[in-house]
Amino acid sequence: MHNGGSVWTLTVPTGGDTLRQERLTRDLHDRLRKSDALVVGLHDTDGPAEPGSKGTTMGEVALWAATAATVARPASQVLITLIKEWCARERHRKVVVTVGDDSIEITGRPDAAQERMVREFQDRVAGEDGSALNDDAA
Repeated sequence: MHNGGSVWTLTVPTGGDTLRQERLTRDLHDRLRKSDALVVGLHDTDGPAEPGSKGTTMGEVALWAATAATVARPASQVLITLIKEWCARERHRKVVVTVGDDSIEITGRPDAAQERMVREFQDRVAGEDGSALNDDAA
């Protein structure tokens, strides 16, 4: 995948509609790969995820996105912003973002509570990388 930075797993839940999930995941992939701050790719989902892992299961399509370790916080903000914009195009869109053992669901119509949870998630993830910043721009 990518060396030196955080690897994020992005899953677009569609309630079991695998064709729609694949179409939306590929659309999100196309949107994210336009950013210079990110490296993105499709997860290999030929087999089931290992027991106890929070990865994808057989039949799911997921993305991975990586950030450079030295710019983890700014790149994570770019990633989250791009996901929010993509979700906002259709109010029923959702993306589950997972980093390590932590995850957050971003929806097309976030409320204030979800916005707060996303900021807290970013703070936790940036803190795990050792790159947490006091950043009011989020």
